[in-house]
Amino acid sequence: MKKLLELITEEFEKAFEKNEYDKKLGKVVVSNRPDLCQYQCNGAMAGAKLYHKAPIMIANQVVESLQDNEMFESVEAVMPGFINIKLNSEFVAKYLNDMKEADKYGCENKEPETIVIDYGGANVAKPLHVGHLRSAVIGESVKRIERFMGNKVISDVHLGDWGLQMGLIITELECRKPDLVYFDESYTGEYPEEAPFTISELEEIYPCASAKSKVDEEFKEKAHQATLKLQSGYAPYTAIWKHIMKVSVEDLKKNYGNLNVDFDLWKGESDAQPYIPGLIQDLIDKKLAYESQGALVVDISKEDDTKELPPCIVRKSDGAALYATSDLATIIQREQDYKPNHYIYVADKRQELHFTQVFRVSKKANIVDENTKMEFLGFGTMNGKDGKPFKTRDGGVMRLESLIAQINKAVYDKIMENRTVSEEEANNTAKIVGLAALKYGDLSNQASKDYIFDIDRFASFEGNTGPYILYTIVRIKSILEKYKAESGNADVNLPVISTDNGSQMQLMLEVAKFNEIIENAAEELAPHKICSYVYDLSNVFNRFYHETKILAEEDQTKKAGYIALINLTINVLEQCIDLLGFSAPDRM
Repeated sequence: MKKLLELITEEFEKAFEKNEYDKKLGKVVVSNRPDLCQYQCNGAMAGAKLYHKAPIMIANQVVESLQDNEMFESVEAVMPGFINIKLNSEFVAKYLNDMKEADKYGCENKEPETIVIDYGGANVAKPLHVGHLRSAVIGESVKRIERFMGNKVISDVHLGDWGLQMGLIITELECRKPDLVYFDESYTGEYPEEAPFTISELEEIYPCASAKSKVDEEFKEKAHQATLKLQSGYAPYTAIWKHIMKVSVEDLKKNYGNLNVDFDLWKGESDAQPYIPGLIQDLIDKKLAYESQGALVVDISKEDDTKELPPCIVRKSDGAALYATSDLATIIQREQDYKPNHYIYVADKRQELHFTQVFRVSKKANIVDENTKMEFLGFGTMNGKDGKPFKTRDGGVMRLESLIAQINKAVYDKIMENRTVSEEEANNTAKIVGLAALKYGDLSNQASKDYIFDIDRFASFEGNTGPYILYTIVRIKSILEKYKAESGNADVNLPVISTDNGSQMQLMLEVAKFNEIIENAAEELAPHKICSYVYDLSNVFNRFYHETKILAEEDQTKKAGYIALINLTINVLEQCIDLLGFSAPDRM
């Protein structure tokens, strides 16, 4: 389905061509003076230089060619050569009815892709903290947007589940529980199915072991040896590792679930290990990898680079692999399993160099096809009101579940200020609204930008916030329910009709932008554009609501048209917030 702007532009292109001007001059944009018109065309201004004519002369010719076009209520040339445009409300109503019946409200994807999106990046044996929020929230929204657009999307949490952290946990566990069978070299039986620790104990073991390794060289060396034994397949340590994985992943799934975030794959760095020896050998055989100061590296620089880029280290001087090696090996695995034509990595923007190296080596070594899209979606930092990375009051890293609890409490308190519901319902509603406050507060910012996390502002029911969007949806739900009760007609899937109501026309035009906004957000991996749209749409609806007696309208045909329009509005709003990763309650 063509976008509204496309249809208008096509008519202007024809008009410019009819008058023997380049049709490219017929581009139409949304008006920057909505008090004067809805859309505008500035092509006559550019045409003046090309054709050595006064712009107003060109504008007048184009306007004359469009006078009988039923798409427009008015097309007017104004000095020095702008063309102001107002659409015919019947044309817009027909467009909305076509949009309502179209698949995905007219969003189209002519070239569906297979996309692997890598986000989450949690480490096992550690709780999720606020540093994991942006990757999870942004990645989940991008996944939903791309799926909505008809792409096949495989999402992978890509766990940090390998390396020294495992050796540290095993060594600390032996210090605490030396009598476990895993540490008895003479034991030959089956290893227990039950883990020798709870998630709470595990989350306490790692930071303790990490701190100890910084001051105790003997402990650190023992942990290093334990890591090597695990990576060599030593059965007792492999059994402990499996316990760590099972306990951690269960807890991670619960915590990601609280964010309404899920993954198709729960693979980690350990899954990439079998591919590393072949990767290293391939890079050597292709004469891409060479030794530098004992390490094995691959040059990634190109002639057109504007700054010097260091080579990618794929093996350290001690023979150990690095994150880049693991990521390259993971790409080999993904190529074998899925053959995607698009990769998206969602991570802290400070990792840009790392991903530049990984992407370039991938293509240089023909691990992926040269035409495969590889995108790094780097995000900024979530900061406190002091402008520094968000911390607990005592300066520690805040657990994600604590952050969620805080914002839920803030929303609950606001609901209870004007208490009209039970405490149980208020609690349930607070969880739904709190999640919207948290996610919208993050996603409404362009991903690459840092932002201030302000619980009081994010939890507000007014302004550009998640709760305000949900309140608008709940308001529409209430109107539709009352209409059904009053009319005795449960069907609100009625045709939109045109009227002379100015705020209705504004609402119609705003709803009509949906397909253009979503396609643009998918193309640019930009959930913040959907946030901006739902805020604008909510504002326009609330203006219409305050200026129009919807249910009190005596003209039943006109009332049915209002109902049809707000029913389409709520469908669009609910689709948008689903793409952002949250939902609306039935009442607030």
